[in-house]
Amino acid sequence: MISSLKNDSPKFVKTVAYCIMPTHFHLILGQIGNNGISKFMAKVLNSYSRYFNLRYKRKGPLWEGHFKNVLVNSDEQLLHLTRYIHLNPVSAGLIKKPEDWTFSSYPGYLSSKTDGLCEYDGLFNISSKEYKKFVNSRASYQKELSKIKCILIEDYTG
Repeated sequence: MISSLKNDSPKFVKTVAYCIMPTHFHLILGQIGNNGISKFMAKVLNSYSRYFNLRYKRKGPLWEGHFKNVLVNSDEQLLHLTRYIHLNPVSAGLIKKPEDWTFSSYPGYLSSKTDGLCEYDGLFNISSKEYKKFVNSRASYQKELSKIKCILIEDYTG
């Protein structure tokens, strides 16, 4: 999946953050040109579906419906959105610390090393130490919300 994201030629988007989970993924993308995000997503989803179907000798669609998107209107909203996706594996109970998740842009946010996928250098006016503190300040709250969501879904579908 990550190789599909890196192979963006011609360049349709700027990848700001990502987190790939076992059953879904989150991307924060900046659009370059008209319909850049739609073109990029079509390319990524089609190429990964092709790979997966060949690998597991299957046919048919892999994805459930159209991708969901949200327009980010401010730097503050973007900052909170990156925190949400970087905490996703913690909220799901897969790991204890977000920096332990290999399939995420979070480790790159904490160091000066780029992963070759994201363009986050200088994105926010805070240091990597401050960003880590910002993310961790919400970790337990987000995990509790995730538990409540599961309970509500179970009660609703019950």
